[in-house]
Amino acid sequence: MLKQITFCGAAALSFMAATTLQAQDDVTADTVVATVGDTEITLGEVIIARGQLPQQYAQFPNEALFDGIVDQLIQQQLLADALEKTPAGIELTLQNERRALMAGEVISDIAEAAATDEALQAAYDARFADAEEIPEFNASHLLVETEEEAAAAKARIDDGQAFADVARDVSTGPTGPNGGDLGWFGAGAMVPEFEETIKALEVGEVSEPFETQFGWHVATLNETRMQPQPTLEQLRPQLVSELQEAAVTARLEELAAAETVVEPEEGAFDPNLIDRVDLLE
Repeated sequence: MLKQITFCGAAALSFMAATTLQAQDDVTADTVVATVGDTEITLGEVIIARGQLPQQYAQFPNEALFDGIVDQLIQQQLLADALEKTPAGIELTLQNERRALMAGEVISDIAEAAATDEALQAAYDARFADAEEIPEFNASHLLVETEEEAAAAKARIDDGQAFADVARDVSTGPTGPNGGDLGWFGAGAMVPEFEETIKALEVGEVSEPFETQFGWHVATLNETRMQPQPTLEQLRPQLVSELQEAAVTARLEELAAAETVVEPEEGAFDPNLIDRVDLLE
């Protein structure tokens, strides 16, 4: 049984506790929950209004929310019925909202259909089908100010001292305390002189002293590997976005080709017209 509503001004627009409607097993979105004159307010409208509430209303129990939403929809309808003439701005807003909502529904369908597991796997495979393997290097170095200091450090290493020990002893670079270990790096990560020297070394080989903008170096190549490819799961968000964007674009092109679309000619309208809100009055 529907409750009696008493309109009590602006305060009535806030949510209030009230008796609740009994749940029914046979309800649908078209089930009428209230009427205002000849206008029916349906359960579907209540559900949509619930979904549009700000997050802070999530703390309210459904009993209070249901009654409060119904109250609000009734009061809004009472006020709407009091409007003698619908302003042009409202009609245009409704047209824009309807267009946007319907377009959004189509986009959602296209996006969901585009990002299947099969399509994602195919896109992933295609991305790396002809991809070249990219080498990475693990190297260590020591950095000193002069060529003489670098030559002396190289001589100590050639005499059998561990590269890391010599680096810890003489290197002025930030990696000195950890034995000069630079970790893994790829092409472009180091200055050209350093990168060229490392690429020319065999694993375990120690370079001759060489100079860069930072000073004099001695380096050794510890290990090489090919850069690991990202996994499908790592690329999933990017691939999903690309597939969905491509699918929407393709569908738009298909729809545009099947329809007569007339766009304004260049210069036909003054761009400043978009600020003419007085035209809506």
